[in-house]
Amino acid sequence: MKKLLIASLLGLSLLSTSALALTLSEARQQGRVGETLNGYLAPIAQDKDTLALVKHINDARSESYQQLADSNNLPVDEVAKMAGKKLVERAQPGEYVKGLNGKWLKK
Repeated sequence: MKKLLIASLLGLSLLSTSALALTLSEARQQGRVGETLNGYLAPIAQDKDTLALVKHINDARSESYQQLADSNNLPVDEVAKMAGKKLVERAQPGEYVKGLNGKWLKK
């Protein structure tokens, strides 16, 4: 019985850890991150999970922007800015975007 309890608690702790993994959608809805005109996600909250998510997403975006830039003979910064404009425009009501003035705005 004691072994079963320990195994159950261990299983629940593993499930709760994976359930706590932050998704981009959740972070946007919770106001933890926002889109910027430079094409990259920026953290609003400074906790470990948010910062890790922002790094992961921005690394993937950077790689994608580089591939698009290479295949279209464009500077990577130009590709990132085009994407940033679209991402800011597509932000949903209640999500944060960084304006031209550098301040966060809630759509």
